[in-house]
Amino acid sequence: MAIPNYTYLKLKMPGPGGVITIGTSFQCVYKCEVECYDHAAAIVTSGELTAIRKEVAEEAPNPKRSTRSFEPMEGTKEVLVDPGSPKGKVVHISTMISSK
Repeated sequence: MAIPNYTYLKLKMPGPGGVITIGTSFQCVYKCEVECYDHAAAIVTSGELTAIRKEVAEEAPNPKRSTRSFEPMEGTKEVLVDPGSPKGKVVHISTMISSK
């Protein structure tokens, strides 16, 4: 629920007694950016990055695996979208729609 304003270096968030506003200075922002850069550079040069890559690769979905596991429910029929099309794309339409 926090709203950052990078132009004025303010962070506003709802609090129990109203809006809480946190401000900073350009010097503090620069110091934080330098620390963030140093931390990222330390991770890249260490072996931790290799471990993170392996962990991410294990969690990533397999792009070669077919995602077409959808099976239409009972009571549907296939209707060609464009009978003149050589691709033969179809839609599944329910045959159990009420007359209402």
